Amino acid sequence: MALKGNLREFSFIQLLNLINLAKKTGALYVEGPSEISKVIFREGKIAYAVIGQDTSNLLQILVNASLINPTQEALLQERYKNSSDKEKGIYLINSGYLNQEQIFSGIEVYLTEIIRQLFTWSEGFFRFETGELTPDEKIPARLNLENLIIEGARKLHEMEELREEIPSLEMALKFTDRPGMNIRNVNLSVEEWRVVSYVNPKNTIQQIARATKLNDLEIRKVVYALLQAGLVELIRPGGAPIALSGRRLATKDPAEQKSLVNRLIDRIRSI
Repeated sequence: MALKGNLREFSFIQLLNLINLAKKTGALYVEGPSEISKVIFREGKIAYAVIGQDTSNLLQILVNASLINPTQEALLQERYKNSSDKEKGIYLINSGYLNQEQIFSGIEVYLTEIIRQLFTWSEGFFRFETGELTPDEKIPARLNLENLIIEGARKLHEMEELREEIPSLEMALKFTDRPGMNIRNVNLSVEEWRVVSYVNPKNTIQQIARATKLNDLEIRKVVYALLQAGLVELIRPGGAPIALSGRRLATKDPAEQKSLVNRLIDRIRSI
């Protein structure tokens, strides 16, 4: 029987930690608001991962990791367009482009970025299907999770703090009334400028996030920085300003949460 649940009860980082501890082999499916992800584990280590309809092949992954250049990728894509990632990997090694260690390093960089995206998912449903393996045409990795889990725990803590300050992305933003202030004279990052260009009481933060292609954590960090700088304020779409301080989200009783986690790991080990 597949393990199923809701990310509101168990975060992705908790699931990652539990599957790693239980050394399970299989696929963790996470169905988010707009995309579905799949992470394949082998004995508790990540072998493969994908979000949505991403069709990145080995050569594209290696270009993104700066292990081959775009010219090499274009030539090899044309020559081996009908070959699997495994076949492309063998050719790269036999032809002296890269060694096996470099290829696995590039794949691990790609998988790490996918997992980092999943750390920010807080809404959706998950299920674990035992025994499912990496697709035959893909090269299975053996990505250790210890450092990623620590990083994910930090991101989770950061996200919880940001949610206390910005509890809903359905709020809008407006510029504060500060006579004499010229926003063009303010030092902002590239992401902050992109968000600033969409600040309008008619645009929700969620809409701004989609327009700027920022994930949940990224948009909250940018908005929080703008709020702290006193450049914008939170408002209800078309409504009054919202106080920033004193907001706290309801949390589960610690004993109840611990009991739920223990039951979950027992379930995973018994699959």
